[in-house]
Amino acid sequence: MAGAPTYRVVVTPVRRSARVASALLAAAGLALAGCGGSTGGTASDSGHTHSAPASVSAAKGKYDGVNLATPYHRPSFTLTDTTGASYDFTTVTKGRPTLLFFGYTHCPDVCPTTMADISVALRSLDPGTVKQVQVVFVTTDPARDTPAVLGRWLGNFDADLPAKFVGLTGTQQQLEQAQLSAGVPVAQDGGQTHSALLLLYGADDKAHVAFDAGNGPADMAHDLRLVAAAS
Repeated sequence: MAGAPTYRVVVTPVRRSARVASALLAAAGLALAGCGGSTGGTASDSGHTHSAPASVSAAKGKYDGVNLATPYHRPSFTLTDTTGASYDFTTVTKGRPTLLFFGYTHCPDVCPTTMADISVALRSLDPGTVKQVQVVFVTTDPARDTPAVLGRWLGNFDADLPAKFVGLTGTQQQLEQAQLSAGVPVAQDGGQTHSALLLLYGADDKAHVAFDAGNGPADMAHDLRLVAAAS
């Protein structure tokens, strides 16, 4: 479309168009569609370009997601949640299975697909496991993603889940520090060039596994069961 903005995200290569639509419909009936991607900065179907994240191992392991050769430590940051209250990520999520993702609500593909995949994965787990899991979405676009906007957007994915998704925002400096603490690349281009790595922390407050464009709800569900069982 003429005049449409060009978006960039940091992901590993896999075409996701079909799964974007199916996951969104299964999770929340959203009228959204995603686009595929490729690596090395090559343009995708929508002009959305992708490159592989650093410090991630694709080695085989016990997890169906991306097994991390060097675990990511649970980060330390305090931001503002969708109610306007202060949210200390380390204190609130400590020792709890936690999925952490950085993105923005206007993202045309990777962000809604990731959240929809999480929703589908959680709905396939037993209620006891679901109650243990906390999902945290941190915006990379604070100018547009106010607490109210984040709340409405996340409500499309967690409407009938026992543990609601947490949406966080803050100042640009706070958000950049949060990304640095998590060990992901700091978003660029007004938040539109951002990491697409979904990190899963466990009871030891480390992420031994993450998910990228090559992983779907089944992978997430499998690994959530493992991590929750160890909690």
